[in-house]
Amino acid sequence: MNATTPGIEIHTGSQRLPFSEGLLASSFMTAGVLPGEAFAAARRVHERLTAQARPLVATRTLRDLACAVLSEIDEQHARRYRRWQRVDNLQAPLIVLLGGVTGVGKSTIATQLAVRLRMTRVISTDTVREVLRAAVPQDLLPALHTSSFHVVPSPCPTPEEPAEALITSFREQVQAVSVGARAVIARAVEERTSIIVEGSHVVPGHLAHWARQFPQTLLLPVVLTVSDADTHRNHFLRRGRETGSRVGERYLREFDNIRLIQAWLCDQAVDHGVTVIEVTESESVLQDIVAHIADTASATAPAKG
Repeated sequence: MNATTPGIEIHTGSQRLPFSEGLLASSFMTAGVLPGEAFAAARRVHERLTAQARPLVATRTLRDLACAVLSEIDEQHARRYRRWQRVDNLQAPLIVLLGGVTGVGKSTIATQLAVRLRMTRVISTDTVREVLRAAVPQDLLPALHTSSFHVVPSPCPTPEEPAEALITSFREQVQAVSVGARAVIARAVEERTSIIVEGSHVVPGHLAHWARQFPQTLLLPVVLTVSDADTHRNHFLRRGRETGSRVGERYLREFDNIRLIQAWLCDQAVDHGVTVIEVTESESVLQDIVAHIADTASATAPAKG
């Protein structure tokens, strides 16, 4: 079927645009509807518009019809779609923050999420860290120049347990990288652009002041986790096979530290009321994240309006 439908135009403000099943399905998916259901619902809307023989349809009329069709599939879909439309009307930048240790699938999920939410920018905190490393000498900020999962030797050692020393080093790096990440978000807010920021440096305990600093945005944090150690380990083995590199082996050598960081991140999420989502091989994982973001954004939106 054609992407747009000649003969049916949508009147939005001063513009007239051809009706598009694809665009309507995309808006359904943004609200958390599965792709198959989204395209089926968009096709049903198209069929009803065609049956009504109305060449010009107001945006409000289209949305009402879309909600009616979604209600026939699942009332929750319709409710979430209505709320998401209110979020769109606010025109506030949406800043999605995906935290989680290496190997849980953040980068892949962030890319898929950007497509689903119709975003064009995904920023990795690893990239921010590399930029900062080029600008800040190692002797000035050692924590920035080491692995996220190594303990940085302290000039004033304290009798910490190994796990505590690891968390202390990691927090030092998070604090440094957060400076760059905040600058990225500030630029996005200035440009009124929605973005996804993903990385292990997205730590719930460091996000509260971000929300206060950017009150005009919808700041939506999520922590991704893989609870099963064997599954997590297999992610690194598969990465090595797929890329032909030995990077997976390096992460496996640090595996125990990575798991300690993950446990701490999850504790931070619970302490600060941030949702933790289990990453599995199921196709529903992305759907769960989209649904959570849609629900959280729509619930937060009235306070921003």
